[in-house]
Amino acid sequence: MAKTSDEADRSRFDPRTGRRLPDGIRWRADRGRYQARIRVPDGQGGWGERTTTHSTLASAKKARMVGGAQPQAIGTGKTLSEWYVEYWPVIEASIRPRTVTAYDVGWRLRVKPTLGSRRMRDITPTVIESAMTDWSGSSSTKIDALAVLSRLLRGAHQQGLIGYNPARSISRPEVDEVDPRSRALTKEEVDLVLQMIPEGVYRRYAAALVYTGGRAGEATAARVVDVDLPGRVIRVRRSISPGRHGELIEQTPKSHKWRPVPIVDDFVPYVEEAMEGKKPQERLFAGVRGGRLTNKTFVRAVNWPKIRKALHRPDFKVKDLRHTFATLLFDAGVSAPDVQQAMGHSSLQVTELYSRSRDNATAGTGRRLSAFLRGSQTPGGSPSSQDAPARPDPPSL
Repeated sequence: MAKTSDEADRSRFDPRTGRRLPDGIRWRADRGRYQARIRVPDGQGGWGERTTTHSTLASAKKARMVGGAQPQAIGTGKTLSEWYVEYWPVIEASIRPRTVTAYDVGWRLRVKPTLGSRRMRDITPTVIESAMTDWSGSSSTKIDALAVLSRLLRGAHQQGLIGYNPARSISRPEVDEVDPRSRALTKEEVDLVLQMIPEGVYRRYAAALVYTGGRAGEATAARVVDVDLPGRVIRVRRSISPGRHGELIEQTPKSHKWRPVPIVDDFVPYVEEAMEGKKPQERLFAGVRGGRLTNKTFVRAVNWPKIRKALHRPDFKVKDLRHTFATLLFDAGVSAPDVQQAMGHSSLQVTELYSRSRDNATAGTGRRLSAFLRGSQTPGGSPSSQDAPARPDPPSL
């Protein structure tokens, strides 16, 4: 039965808000759902159209975003490599130098050999997944390759060259989870490392990494003006990282925003030494001659292999000093959101990798089962007070 003009008009408005629905989306009163019209590849180099229904407007909009755009240049047959030459400068200008390098490697070694000669209109999720089986390298390098591919296809979609970005539906390769707590030092090991480094700029730099959890580039970029010694806070406002050609570039921190970090008692003497006789805009942790300090210079100057040997940890890295700070904060009872802010993590999920709460929960589960098996607890009950774990005193930073 054909719809009346009134019914057709009503289908263009959201019954829940009264607002007009976006193009390509209608309200199906007979089903009580939103209907989205999308375009999909027909498997023969062309495009077909179909509709999908959704319980929410957000879901319908997402379907339209992925498969609803009308290709404006579907007959051009432009290959991915041709589009890369045209669009790469746009991507390069919007990302950090280190990301540029990672994307460049991903394109040259993985994406271009497997997908570069294909017409973009023929690239589907299945084609991408098939190409990824030929990509070599670690999971992180494959993620970089998928990222640059997605950026290219997103740009093509925005320009109307393709109807949707097929890379959006591809799952990122699994990355083996490394427990950062296993990389952290104990308080005694921290003292040992600092004692093995000669007094002066290099010991102060190591102390900055372990007592602020700063990234290497953030520590070398810190200025005297960033320090509020009476308030016991240092503000992380900038970072220094190498460019594509070895030059050092000053930019915002990785999180793209500044953050305050507490200055703990053990770190105060190092900060006072670093600030002595300097002007506000001078670098707090400069090199011996006042220049920028790099990790390569630091490792060579302090005889890093000797430190590794003393710790009995042949794989110990400078970055592990940052892991140490996060772990010590959790051991001291600091909340996860506060640790996240101090570390500059983008998500709480990353921060909680440093917490021992999962281990504590597992140990607690074992104690409850042990108590039950001993008969000192009834099913669903609580262990007796002597079975309850004692809360350890937080260590001193």
